[in-house]
Amino acid sequence: TLGIPNQRPLLKMLALPCTMYGPLAPNSELHGAEGQCQCVPQLCPRATACPAGLVRDHCGCCLECGNAEGQPCDLDGSGTFYGRCGEHLECQLDIQELGYGGIPKPQCVCRSQGAVCGSDHITYQNICKFQEAVREREKWNLSITSDGPCQAGNGPPPCLPSVNMSGHDVIFMCEVFAYPMALVEWRKDEEEFALPGDDPHISIQSRGGPLKYELSSWLQIEGVRKADGGTYFCIAHNKLGNATAKATLLVASAGTLCPCSLCVRARKQSHALSMRPPEGPKLHP
Repeated sequence: TLGIPNQRPLLKMLALPCTMYGPLAPNSELHGAEGQCQCVPQLCPRATACPAGLVRDHCGCCLECGNAEGQPCDLDGSGTFYGRCGEHLECQLDIQELGYGGIPKPQCVCRSQGAVCGSDHITYQNICKFQEAVREREKWNLSITSDGPCQAGNGPPPCLPSVNMSGHDVIFMCEVFAYPMALVEWRKDEEEFALPGDDPHISIQSRGGPLKYELSSWLQIEGVRKADGGTYFCIAHNKLGNATAKATLLVASAGTLCPCSLCVRARKQSHALSMRPPEGPKLHP
């Protein structure tokens, strides 16, 4: 199936910074049978909020937002259809599509796939993800402290209160980004033993990913009871130490009102609560 092309080149042509002319001007670029572009810099719109940085448009005249990692692009580099890839990115065919019997699509891929550690003690999947964070948080003055994943460090865990109606289900989710890889366990309040123990209505499931060095774990309580109320802890361990995230579950009877400033009222379906400790063995935001 064909995707919807990026419409930015069309919009910028309507703004007339690059106008199609007959003779080729000294500061122009030739674009095949479509004609020639003459650059009028004074008419270039200002590009702002560009996570992947700035690139020249298809005329080579105006600066516009580059396409970010995973977005479609033009293999010939013209940028006339989807647009050009941003900084540290290049346009490649997604050959994995061949294995599924699909048609490979060109998309922007980061030139370097090595993880880096930022000065905010967060591990970034690659330099492109780090640069996106730099542009989103300009006031932080982020820098790369080392190549490879961050190591060590404990941070204050978030406390996320939640309310669930008695008899409904609740799911806690814990995402751990750790190097070296970590093991995860769940505990409740000050209880000595790790969950689930012998409780048949509590189950725990974990899997690797979706990112490199990441582990995702879920704790599900089926048919919440009053006794299930309390504080639940997700604890990640590796050889450098441990990190903990917690969330408080309040169980209310049907019809009970709860101040919005203290909790998020659960719906009839399962209520998912994400717990992401900001640091530790190393946790990704």
